[in-house]
Amino acid sequence: MIHRHCSFCDASESDANPLIAGNAVYICKNCVTSAYKIMFGDEPQSHETQELVDTVTKLMTPKELDAFLGEYIIGQERARKLLSVAVYNHYKRIFKTKNVSDDDTEISKSNVLLIGPTGSGKTLLAQTIARVLNVPIAIADATSLTEAGYVGEDVENILTKLLQAADGDIERAQQGIVFIDEVDKVSRMSENRSITRDVSGEGVQQALLKIIEGAHVNIPPKGGRKHPNQEFTSIDTTNILFICGGAFDGLEEILKRKQGNNVLGFGHEKKTKDEQKPTFDMVEPDDLVSYGLIPELVGRLPIIASLNEINEHDMVRILTEPKNSLVKQYKKLFSIDEVELNFEEEALLSIAKKALVRKTGARGLRAILEENMIDIMYELPEYSGYEVLITKEVIENGEKPVYIKKSTKKTA
Repeated sequence: MIHRHCSFCDASESDANPLIAGNAVYICKNCVTSAYKIMFGDEPQSHETQELVDTVTKLMTPKELDAFLGEYIIGQERARKLLSVAVYNHYKRIFKTKNVSDDDTEISKSNVLLIGPTGSGKTLLAQTIARVLNVPIAIADATSLTEAGYVGEDVENILTKLLQAADGDIERAQQGIVFIDEVDKVSRMSENRSITRDVSGEGVQQALLKIIEGAHVNIPPKGGRKHPNQEFTSIDTTNILFICGGAFDGLEEILKRKQGNNVLGFGHEKKTKDEQKPTFDMVEPDDLVSYGLIPELVGRLPIIASLNEINEHDMVRILTEPKNSLVKQYKKLFSIDEVELNFEEEALLSIAKKALVRKTGARGLRAILEENMIDIMYELPEYSGYEVLITKEVIENGEKPVYIKKSTKKTA
Protein backbone atom coordinates (compact mmCIF):
# COMPACT_ATOMS: atom_id res chain seq x y z
CA MET A 1 0.00 0.00 0.00
CA ILE A 2 1.36 3.43 -0.96
CA HIS A 3 1.39 5.96 1.91
CA ARG A 4 0.87 9.46 0.54
CA HIS A 5 1.75 12.64 2.42
CA CYS A 6 0.68 16.26 2.10
CA SER A 7 3.31 18.24 0.15
CA PHE A 8 2.78 21.24 2.44
CA CYS A 9 2.55 19.88 6.02
CA ASP A 10 3.68 16.25 5.45
CA ALA A 11 0.49 14.89 7.10
CA SER A 12 -0.36 11.27 6.24
CA GLU A 13 -3.48 10.45 4.24
CA SER A 14 -6.38 9.06 6.31
CA ASP A 15 -10.19 8.89 6.29
CA ALA A 16 -10.30 11.98 8.53
CA ASN A 17 -7.71 13.85 6.45
CA PRO A 18 -8.13 13.00 2.73
CA LEU A 19 -5.60 14.30 0.19
CA ILE A 20 -6.27 16.08 -3.10
CA ALA A 21 -3.84 14.87 -5.77
CA GLY A 22 -2.13 17.11 -8.31
CA ASN A 23 0.84 16.66 -10.67
CA ALA A 24 3.06 14.64 -8.31
CA VAL A 25 1.90 16.83 -5.36
CA TYR A 26 -0.79 16.40 -2.72
CA ILE A 27 -2.63 18.77 -0.38
CA CYS A 28 -4.67 17.86 2.71
CA LYS A 29 -7.99 19.27 3.95
CA ASN A 30 -6.38 21.38 6.69
CA CYS A 31 -4.00 23.06 4.24
CA VAL A 32 -6.88 23.82 1.85
CA THR A 33 -8.71 25.60 4.70
CA SER A 34 -5.54 27.49 5.68
CA ALA A 35 -4.98 28.55 2.06
CA TYR A 36 -8.57 29.84 1.85
CA LYS A 37 -8.04 31.93 5.01
CA ILE A 38 -4.83 33.41 3.58
CA MET A 39 -6.55 34.33 0.31
CA PHE A 40 -9.95 35.48 1.57
CA GLY A 41 -9.44 36.18 5.27
CA ASP A 42 -12.13 33.90 6.67
CA GLU A 43 -13.47 30.38 6.56
CA PRO A 44 -15.95 29.51 3.81
CA GLN A 45 -19.57 29.75 4.88
CA SER A 46 -22.57 27.79 3.72
CA HIS A 47 -25.20 29.52 1.60
CA GLU A 48 -27.73 29.35 4.46
CA THR A 49 -25.26 30.82 6.97
CA GLN A 50 -24.38 33.66 4.58
CA GLU A 51 -28.10 34.43 4.24
CA LEU A 52 -28.35 34.59 8.04
CA VAL A 53 -25.35 36.92 8.25
CA ASP A 54 -26.86 39.19 5.58
CA THR A 55 -30.19 39.23 7.42
CA VAL A 56 -28.72 40.14 10.78
CA THR A 57 -26.18 42.60 9.33
CA LYS A 58 -29.23 44.65 8.36
CA LEU A 59 -30.66 43.94 11.82
CA MET A 60 -33.80 45.85 12.70
CA THR A 61 -33.53 48.33 15.54
CA PRO A 62 -35.34 47.60 18.84
CA LYS A 63 -38.12 50.01 17.83
CA GLU A 64 -38.58 48.27 14.49
CA LEU A 65 -38.61 44.85 16.17
CA ASP A 66 -41.20 46.07 18.67
CA ALA A 67 -43.36 47.49 15.87
CA PHE A 68 -43.24 44.13 14.05
CA LEU A 69 -44.19 42.25 17.22
CA GLY A 70 -47.06 44.71 17.70
CA GLU A 71 -48.58 43.56 14.39
CA TYR A 72 -49.14 40.09 15.87
CA ILE A 73 -49.27 40.62 19.65
CA ILE A 74 -51.75 42.99 21.26
CA GLY A 75 -50.72 44.69 24.49
CA GLN A 76 -47.75 43.37 26.52
CA GLU A 77 -45.79 46.54 25.65
CA ARG A 78 -43.19 46.08 28.39
CA ALA A 79 -42.48 42.43 27.46
CA ARG A 80 -42.22 43.32 23.76
CA LYS A 81 -39.75 46.11 24.51
CA LEU A 82 -37.57 43.92 26.75
CA LEU A 83 -37.48 41.09 24.21
CA SER A 84 -36.73 43.46 21.30
CA VAL A 85 -33.73 44.96 23.12
CA ALA A 86 -32.48 41.53 24.25
CA VAL A 87 -32.65 40.05 20.74
CA TYR A 88 -31.06 43.14 19.14
CA ASN A 89 -28.16 43.10 21.61
CA HIS A 90 -27.69 39.35 21.21
CA TYR A 91 -27.29 39.36 17.42
CA LYS A 92 -25.36 42.64 17.48
CA ARG A 93 -22.95 40.91 19.86
CA ILE A 94 -22.48 37.98 17.43
CA PHE A 95 -22.13 39.78 14.11
CA LYS A 96 -21.20 43.41 14.72
CA THR A 97 -18.53 43.27 17.45
CA LYS A 98 -16.03 42.21 14.74
CA ASN A 99 -16.11 45.79 13.41
CA VAL A 100 -15.34 47.30 16.83
CA SER A 101 -11.73 47.74 17.99
CA ASP A 102 -10.63 44.70 20.01
CA ASP A 103 -9.93 45.60 23.63
CA ASP A 104 -10.33 42.05 25.01
CA THR A 105 -13.81 42.88 26.30
CA GLU A 106 -16.18 39.96 25.81
CA ILE A 107 -19.91 40.65 25.82
CA SER A 108 -21.90 37.93 27.55
CA LYS A 109 -25.29 36.88 26.21
CA SER A 110 -28.48 37.71 28.09
CA ASN A 111 -31.06 34.95 28.04
CA VAL A 112 -34.71 35.81 28.68
CA LEU A 113 -37.36 34.49 31.07
CA LEU A 114 -41.00 35.19 30.13
CA ILE A 115 -43.46 35.04 33.03
CA GLY A 116 -47.19 35.32 32.47
CA PRO A 117 -50.53 33.52 32.80
CA THR A 118 -51.64 30.95 30.25
CA GLY A 119 -52.75 32.40 26.93
CA SER A 120 -50.92 35.72 27.42
CA GLY A 121 -48.65 35.29 24.37
CA LYS A 122 -45.35 33.82 25.62
CA THR A 123 -44.93 31.24 22.85
CA LEU A 124 -46.24 33.65 20.20
CA LEU A 125 -43.58 36.20 21.18
CA ALA A 126 -40.78 33.69 20.60
CA GLN A 127 -42.26 32.42 17.32
CA THR A 128 -42.78 35.93 15.95
CA ILE A 129 -39.27 37.16 16.83
CA ALA A 130 -37.75 34.11 15.10
CA ARG A 131 -39.86 34.78 12.01
CA VAL A 132 -38.65 38.35 11.57
CA LEU A 133 -35.00 37.34 12.03
CA ASN A 134 -35.25 34.29 9.75
CA VAL A 135 -33.30 32.16 12.24
CA PRO A 136 -34.03 28.54 13.22
CA ILE A 137 -36.09 28.12 16.38
CA ALA A 138 -36.72 25.06 18.52
CA ILE A 139 -39.70 24.99 20.87
CA ALA A 140 -39.37 22.42 23.63
CA ASP A 141 -41.65 21.49 26.51
CA ALA A 142 -39.80 21.23 29.82
CA THR A 143 -42.41 18.84 31.25
CA SER A 144 -41.08 15.94 29.13
CA LEU A 145 -37.45 16.45 30.19
CA THR A 146 -35.80 14.24 32.82
CA GLU A 147 -32.34 13.83 34.26
CA ALA A 148 -29.98 11.71 32.13
CA GLY A 149 -30.58 7.98 32.53
CA TYR A 150 -34.27 8.19 33.42
CA VAL A 151 -37.43 7.68 31.38
CA GLY A 152 -38.19 10.80 29.38
CA GLU A 153 -36.24 13.11 27.08
CA ASP A 154 -32.64 14.14 27.67
CA VAL A 155 -32.00 17.89 27.87
CA GLU A 156 -29.65 17.61 24.86
CA ASN A 157 -32.63 16.64 22.67
CA ILE A 158 -33.63 20.31 22.69
CA LEU A 159 -30.52 21.04 20.61
CA THR A 160 -31.36 18.14 18.29
CA LYS A 161 -34.67 19.90 17.51
CA LEU A 162 -32.77 23.10 16.78
CA LEU A 163 -30.39 21.29 14.43
CA GLN A 164 -33.35 19.74 12.61
CA ALA A 165 -34.99 23.20 12.33
CA ALA A 166 -31.75 24.43 10.69
CA ASP A 167 -31.93 21.55 8.16
CA GLY A 168 -28.77 20.01 9.59
CA ASP A 169 -26.64 23.16 9.16
CA ILE A 170 -24.59 23.30 12.37
CA GLU A 171 -23.36 26.89 11.83
CA ARG A 172 -26.91 28.14 11.38
CA ALA A 173 -28.17 26.15 14.38
CA GLN A 174 -25.45 27.70 16.56
CA GLN A 175 -27.02 31.13 15.94
CA GLY A 176 -30.63 30.13 16.51
CA ILE A 177 -33.19 30.52 19.29
CA VAL A 178 -34.36 27.88 21.76
CA PHE A 179 -37.70 28.44 23.52
CA ILE A 180 -38.22 26.22 26.57
CA ASP A 181 -41.89 26.34 27.55
CA GLU A 182 -43.38 25.34 30.92
CA VAL A 183 -40.03 25.87 32.65
CA ASP A 184 -41.90 26.43 35.92
CA LYS A 185 -42.89 22.73 35.88
CA VAL A 186 -39.28 21.70 36.58
CA SER A 187 -39.16 23.61 39.86
CA ARG A 188 -37.82 21.50 42.70
CA MET A 189 -40.23 19.92 45.15
CA SER A 190 -39.46 22.40 47.91
CA GLU A 191 -36.95 25.10 48.71
CA ASN A 192 -35.29 22.70 51.13
CA ARG A 193 -33.41 19.78 49.60
CA SER A 194 -35.22 16.46 49.76
CA ILE A 195 -33.64 13.05 50.37
CA THR A 196 -35.59 11.67 47.38
CA ARG A 197 -34.22 12.18 43.89
CA ASP A 198 -36.09 14.84 41.90
CA VAL A 199 -35.23 13.59 38.40
CA SER A 200 -37.77 15.73 36.53
CA GLY A 201 -37.32 18.87 38.62
CA GLU A 202 -34.01 20.01 40.05
CA GLY A 203 -32.13 17.37 38.02
CA VAL A 204 -33.36 18.99 34.79
CA GLN A 205 -32.41 22.46 36.03
CA GLN A 206 -28.87 21.27 36.77
CA ALA A 207 -28.60 19.76 33.28
CA LEU A 208 -29.77 23.03 31.69
CA LEU A 209 -27.10 25.16 33.37
CA LYS A 210 -24.13 24.52 31.06
CA ILE A 211 -26.27 24.41 27.91
CA ILE A 212 -27.86 27.79 28.61
CA GLU A 213 -24.61 29.45 29.66
CA GLY A 214 -22.61 28.22 26.67
CA ALA A 215 -20.76 24.95 26.13
CA HIS A 216 -19.79 22.39 23.49
CA VAL A 217 -22.51 19.75 23.70
CA ASN A 218 -22.46 16.36 21.98
CA ILE A 219 -25.91 15.47 20.69
CA PRO A 220 -27.32 12.49 18.78
CA PRO A 221 -28.25 13.94 15.34
CA LYS A 222 -31.48 11.94 15.15
CA GLY A 223 -32.47 12.36 18.80
CA GLY A 224 -33.21 9.61 21.27
CA ARG A 225 -31.04 8.23 24.03
CA LYS A 226 -27.26 8.38 23.90
CA HIS A 227 -25.27 5.14 23.71
CA PRO A 228 -21.51 4.52 23.50
CA ASN A 229 -21.33 3.28 19.88
CA GLN A 230 -23.29 6.23 18.51
CA GLU A 231 -21.93 9.06 16.37
CA PHE A 232 -22.42 12.48 17.93
CA THR A 233 -22.62 16.01 16.54
CA SER A 234 -20.95 18.77 18.55
CA ILE A 235 -22.85 22.06 18.95
CA ASP A 236 -21.51 25.20 20.62
CA THR A 237 -24.36 26.90 22.53
CA THR A 238 -22.45 30.14 23.21
CA ASN A 239 -24.36 32.09 20.56
CA ILE A 240 -27.74 30.38 20.96
CA LEU A 241 -30.34 32.62 22.57
CA PHE A 242 -32.42 30.80 25.18
CA ILE A 243 -35.89 32.08 25.98
CA CYS A 244 -37.69 30.31 28.83
CA GLY A 245 -41.38 30.74 29.55
CA GLY A 246 -43.78 29.66 32.23
CA ALA A 247 -47.10 30.53 33.89
CA PHE A 248 -45.62 30.15 37.41
CA ASP A 249 -48.98 29.37 38.96
CA GLY A 250 -48.80 30.11 42.68
CA LEU A 251 -46.13 32.82 42.38
CA GLU A 252 -48.78 35.38 43.35
CA GLU A 253 -48.91 33.89 46.86
CA ILE A 254 -45.16 34.42 47.27
CA LEU A 255 -45.55 38.03 46.09
CA LYS A 256 -48.46 38.58 48.52
CA ARG A 257 -46.38 37.38 51.46
CA LYS A 258 -43.60 39.71 50.39
CA GLN A 259 -46.03 42.64 50.19
CA GLY A 260 -47.08 42.13 53.81
CA ASN A 261 -50.62 43.43 53.41
CA ASN A 262 -51.92 41.92 56.64
CA VAL A 263 -51.08 44.80 59.00
CA LEU A 264 -52.66 44.95 62.44
CA GLY A 265 -53.26 48.12 64.51
CA PHE A 266 -54.94 51.49 64.29
CA GLY A 267 -54.39 54.09 61.60
CA HIS A 268 -54.02 51.58 58.77
CA GLU A 269 -56.46 51.66 55.90
CA LYS A 270 -57.43 48.27 54.58
CA LYS A 271 -56.53 47.91 50.90
CA THR A 272 -59.13 46.80 48.39
CA LYS A 273 -58.87 43.40 46.73
CA ASP A 274 -57.59 44.97 43.49
CA GLU A 275 -54.93 46.97 45.36
CA GLN A 276 -53.77 43.84 47.19
CA LYS A 277 -53.48 41.75 44.02
CA PRO A 278 -49.78 41.52 43.06
CA THR A 279 -48.62 41.67 39.44
CA PHE A 280 -45.80 39.82 37.70
CA ASP A 281 -44.04 43.18 37.23
CA MET A 282 -43.01 42.87 40.89
CA VAL A 283 -41.15 39.57 40.40
CA GLU A 284 -37.51 39.54 41.51
CA PRO A 285 -34.92 36.72 41.31
CA ASP A 286 -35.42 35.86 45.00
CA ASP A 287 -39.11 35.16 44.33
CA LEU A 288 -38.20 32.66 41.61
CA VAL A 289 -35.80 30.90 43.99
CA SER A 290 -38.60 30.70 46.56
CA TYR A 291 -40.84 29.23 43.87
CA GLY A 292 -38.38 26.39 43.22
CA LEU A 293 -35.86 27.46 40.56
CA ILE A 294 -32.25 26.96 41.62
CA PRO A 295 -30.22 30.19 42.02
CA GLU A 296 -27.71 29.12 39.34
CA LEU A 297 -30.48 28.87 36.70
CA VAL A 298 -32.07 32.18 37.74
CA GLY A 299 -28.65 33.82 37.37
CA ARG A 300 -28.39 32.59 33.78
CA LEU A 301 -31.75 34.21 32.91
CA PRO A 302 -30.98 37.86 33.73
CA ILE A 303 -33.82 39.43 31.72
CA ILE A 304 -37.24 38.81 33.31
CA ALA A 305 -40.10 39.95 31.07
CA SER A 306 -43.54 39.78 32.66
CA LEU A 307 -46.74 39.44 30.65
CA ASN A 308 -49.95 40.73 32.18
CA GLU A 309 -53.31 39.02 32.22
CA ILE A 310 -55.33 40.04 29.17
CA ASN A 311 -58.34 42.28 29.89
CA GLU A 312 -61.64 42.52 28.03
CA HIS A 313 -60.59 45.43 25.81
CA ASP A 314 -57.42 43.64 24.69
CA MET A 315 -59.41 40.45 24.02
CA VAL A 316 -61.57 42.32 21.49
CA ARG A 317 -58.44 43.79 19.88
CA ILE A 318 -56.85 40.31 19.67
CA LEU A 319 -59.96 39.11 17.82
CA THR A 320 -59.76 41.81 15.15
CA GLU A 321 -56.43 43.68 14.91
CA PRO A 322 -53.46 41.28 14.40
CA LYS A 323 -52.50 40.26 10.87
CA ASN A 324 -53.61 36.69 11.56
CA SER A 325 -56.50 37.53 13.90
CA LEU A 326 -59.30 34.99 14.34
CA VAL A 327 -61.93 37.23 12.75
CA LYS A 328 -59.74 37.69 9.65
CA GLN A 329 -59.16 33.93 9.49
CA TYR A 330 -62.88 33.16 9.61
CA LYS A 331 -63.66 35.88 7.07
CA LYS A 332 -61.19 34.30 4.67
CA LEU A 333 -62.65 30.85 5.36
CA PHE A 334 -66.16 32.12 4.57
CA SER A 335 -65.04 34.04 1.47
CA ILE A 336 -63.87 30.77 -0.14
CA ASP A 337 -67.59 29.81 -0.23
CA GLU A 338 -68.42 33.35 -1.48
CA VAL A 339 -70.00 34.31 1.84
CA GLU A 340 -69.24 37.60 3.58
CA LEU A 341 -68.84 37.33 7.37
CA ASN A 342 -69.34 40.25 9.78
CA PHE A 343 -69.50 40.58 13.57
CA GLU A 344 -71.44 43.11 15.63
CA GLU A 345 -69.38 44.92 18.26
CA GLU A 346 -71.54 43.48 21.04
CA ALA A 347 -70.91 39.95 19.72
CA LEU A 348 -67.15 40.49 19.98
CA LEU A 349 -67.59 41.77 23.56
CA SER A 350 -69.58 38.65 24.46
CA ILE A 351 -66.82 36.40 23.08
CA ALA A 352 -64.23 38.33 25.12
CA LYS A 353 -66.30 38.01 28.33
CA LYS A 354 -66.72 34.26 27.83
CA ALA A 355 -62.97 33.84 27.37
CA LEU A 356 -62.25 35.77 30.57
CA VAL A 357 -64.65 33.55 32.53
CA ARG A 358 -62.85 30.42 31.30
CA LYS A 359 -59.48 31.88 32.39
CA THR A 360 -57.62 30.39 29.43
CA GLY A 361 -56.41 33.69 28.01
CA ALA A 362 -56.40 34.42 24.27
CA ARG A 363 -56.15 30.68 23.63
CA GLY A 364 -59.80 30.30 24.66
CA LEU A 365 -61.10 32.63 21.95
CA ARG A 366 -60.81 30.05 19.17
CA ALA A 367 -62.66 27.41 21.23
CA ILE A 368 -65.57 29.79 21.82
CA LEU A 369 -65.75 30.76 18.14
CA GLU A 370 -65.62 27.13 17.01
CA GLU A 371 -68.50 26.25 19.34
CA ASN A 372 -70.68 29.00 17.92
CA MET A 373 -69.67 28.74 14.27
CA ILE A 374 -69.89 24.98 13.76
CA ASP A 375 -73.63 24.95 12.89
CA ILE A 376 -73.24 28.00 10.64
CA MET A 377 -70.33 26.44 8.74
CA TYR A 378 -72.28 23.19 8.39
CA GLU A 379 -74.81 25.00 6.18
CA LEU A 380 -72.34 27.49 4.71
CA PRO A 381 -72.18 26.22 1.08
CA GLU A 382 -75.96 26.77 0.77
CA TYR A 383 -75.60 30.52 1.43
CA SER A 384 -73.23 31.47 -1.38
CA GLY A 385 -73.75 35.16 -2.22
CA TYR A 386 -75.05 36.04 1.26
CA GLU A 387 -73.67 38.15 4.09
CA VAL A 388 -73.68 36.43 7.51
CA LEU A 389 -73.98 38.79 10.49
CA ILE A 390 -73.02 37.40 13.91
CA THR A 391 -75.01 39.13 16.67
CA LYS A 392 -74.78 39.09 20.44
CA GLU A 393 -77.66 36.59 20.59
CA VAL A 394 -75.72 34.10 18.46
CA ILE A 395 -72.89 34.03 21.03
CA GLU A 396 -74.93 34.21 24.23
CA ASN A 397 -78.11 32.29 23.38
CA GLY A 398 -77.08 30.09 20.47
CA GLU A 399 -79.56 31.73 18.08
CA LYS A 400 -79.10 31.65 14.32
CA PRO A 401 -77.26 34.56 12.64
CA VAL A 402 -78.78 37.12 10.28
CA TYR A 403 -78.43 36.18 6.60
CA ILE A 404 -78.52 39.09 4.11
CA LYS A 405 -78.61 38.79 0.31
CA LYS A 406 -78.03 42.02 -1.59
CA SER A 407 -80.79 44.35 -0.39
CA THR A 408 -83.06 41.53 0.78
CA LYS A 409 -82.77 40.66 4.45
CA LYS A 410 -84.03 37.43 5.97
CA THR A 411 -83.47 35.74 9.32
CA ALA A 412 -82.93 32.01 9.05
